Amino acid sequence: MARNRRIDRAEREPDLGMLAARLLWPVEEELFARLAECGHAHVRPRHGALLAYLDETGVRPTELARITGQHKQVVGRVLDELEDLGYAERRPDPSDRRSKLVVLTERGRDEQAQADRILADIEARYEAKLGAERYREFRALLRELVQPAQDPHRS
Repeated sequence: MARNRRIDRAEREPDLGMLAARLLWPVEEELFARLAECGHAHVRPRHGALLAYLDETGVRPTELARITGQHKQVVGRVLDELEDLGYAERRPDPSDRRSKLVVLTERGRDEQAQADRILADIEARYEAKLGAERYREFRALLRELVQPAQDPHRS
């Protein structure tokens, strides 16, 4: 049988998207399984993508859309779900009453604390596997790859 099939090439030399997925999927799977064990069974990756940016001071939905690269409508739907689940709430922005701020609830703060603890465990395993120096370099390179490009017209 010919060894030039796409699946064979993908196993030998996975592209960047495949490598990123192979890193993300097991992290997500473990994170959300362990969150469920801590009483957060209804939180999904789409929720975590927004919860990661929330705190008690609040953030505008438009800022969440910008930071996450999601459409405002998508962010709005996920925020509706987070409110329904009791993780976040929208409050008037004291600096602009026309705007809303999204803030964490007590339940949201607990989810965030649990997620931070679980992710620290996962990262500690990856660091142990690669060694501290290689892991720091890996994170630095990954951060460099995913940082938005700087606008050459901005200083």
